[in-house]
Amino acid sequence: MQLVRGWESIECCQGGYASIGNFDGVHRGHQAMLNVLTSRSRSENVPSVAITFDPHPIALLKPEAAPPALTTIDRRAELLGRYGVDVVLILPTDRSLLSLTAEEFFESIIRGRLQARGLVEGPNFFFGRNRSGNITVLRSLCGSHGLSFDVAPPVTVDEQLVSSSVIRSLLETGDVAHAVRLLGHHHRLTGLVGQGAQRGRTLGFPTANLMEVKTLVPANGVYAGWGMVDQQRFRAAIHIGPNPTFAEAARKIEVHLLDFQGDIYGHELHVDIVERVREVRRFGSVEELRSQLNLDLATVRSRLAIPMTNVISG
Repeated sequence: MQLVRGWESIECCQGGYASIGNFDGVHRGHQAMLNVLTSRSRSENVPSVAITFDPHPIALLKPEAAPPALTTIDRRAELLGRYGVDVVLILPTDRSLLSLTAEEFFESIIRGRLQARGLVEGPNFFFGRNRSGNITVLRSLCGSHGLSFDVAPPVTVDEQLVSSSVIRSLLETGDVAHAVRLLGHHHRLTGLVGQGAQRGRTLGFPTANLMEVKTLVPANGVYAGWGMVDQQRFRAAIHIGPNPTFAEAARKIEVHLLDFQGDIYGHELHVDIVERVREVRRFGSVEELRSQLNLDLATVRSRLAIPMTNVISG
């Protein structure tokens, strides 16, 4: 996969098939669209191009309504490449881009800059100033200028329509396992490891405090997941929320990496959350807490002993 930021060096993007969208989460609905896109491009030996935006347009137009992101822009590009796209084009979102009408966007970007042969979109695609362009408009524009146009059908999993908003709702209620099924890969938190109270170390369960996380953090709870350190994966027990046993109300993300020894303070840590183990609760004593933590680690080992089916790890 080739990553292009902005309009420099876009020759690799030209003359192929393109899909445009925010692609937040790169979930199974997006993946269905990418399957059509890559099939089209490979059949004609031309590039497949996924075009996304940084930041999300709503962050400029109506920042107070901007939803929490499911993926960082780098993670999004990585996933788009993993699902077969040849080129990921990240366009910087600015007022000039957002001021283009649907017709101007089509002429300037689709036909002008990209010289696209065709487009592949989902059924709920909108583009142009005030979201004036939709599937009907795009189909007409493509037909008028000889571009092919495909609309990927909506995708359901467990009788649930797959969408970024549905996945956010699931994560916000702690139903990570269901969200993962809709995503098709694990939900990732990325942050810097900061200095905490080091209470976990005194209990015999050292934790990495994950800070400056820019994506949606699931509901409070203890989760099973994977932590990535220097390209190595370690099982992880992840505590999200306050620590009521020690009368700490601040919400934190604490990650205990099983079978890991080393100092990662100040390092970036990727944590893939797989499923919820239990709720956060107050324990009557330190010994009761320590006993529960041992049970939590045993649960994490058990839950992660067999890879989840039909889910791409990482």
